[in-house]
Amino acid sequence: MAQSKSSTEGRHAGNLPLEGGRLCLDFVNTLDWRGAPQPVELLRGYADLLVWAVHAGLLESEAAAGLQEDAALRPDRARDVLRRAVTLREALHRLLRTAGVGEPASAADRAVLNAELASPAGAWQLVPGAGGWHWQGADDLAGVLRPIAWSAAELLASPERLRVKACGDATCGWLFLDASRNGTRRWCSMAGCGNRAKARRHYRRQRAGAGIGTGSPAETGADA
Repeated sequence: MAQSKSSTEGRHAGNLPLEGGRLCLDFVNTLDWRGAPQPVELLRGYADLLVWAVHAGLLESEAAAGLQEDAALRPDRARDVLRRAVTLREALHRLLRTAGVGEPASAADRAVLNAELASPAGAWQLVPGAGGWHWQGADDLAGVLRPIAWSAAELLASPERLRVKACGDATCGWLFLDASRNGTRRWCSMAGCGNRAKARRHYRRQRAGAGIGTGSPAETGADA
């Protein structure tokens, strides 16, 4: 079966479904199909980081445009910030995943997060806008990373860290905050991975009813 959350075709940093429930979790999910043999990287350049930040409500379009102009004048700096962003994202994935299952965190990953929390990143402030509150005033290319690090720190320091889960489709790998009353949410979204799992079960029932072997889990896309 072809993999699709709703459809991966045409997916990019600016239209990625925001299913995580927290800014830091949505940021972690910018690596799509994390558990697949070939994960899909959605942060291929600094511009993608800015596009995602606008999409996630972290930046206003005007602020992102200013940062993009600055990035064009300082391409080496922009590439360095992108490397930092990806390093932070992968550290947050491991920190949040282990926190969700009650396992100890890596000292190296903690150091990555703490470095971003401590780094100077321009003056940020929350201001009201047409669509609600948003961040304004980051005058450094790396400033966009600070609110993401704050989001992760707040989540890790709260009891909600135990509600962080990975999607039940192991090839998906997205993380989300399970806010369901009984803690029974299984999928990053029912419209995507939940429906794909339902379709696989239906397919297997049809084959079993017809007396056709279902083969291995890998061949049939069995649930993780």
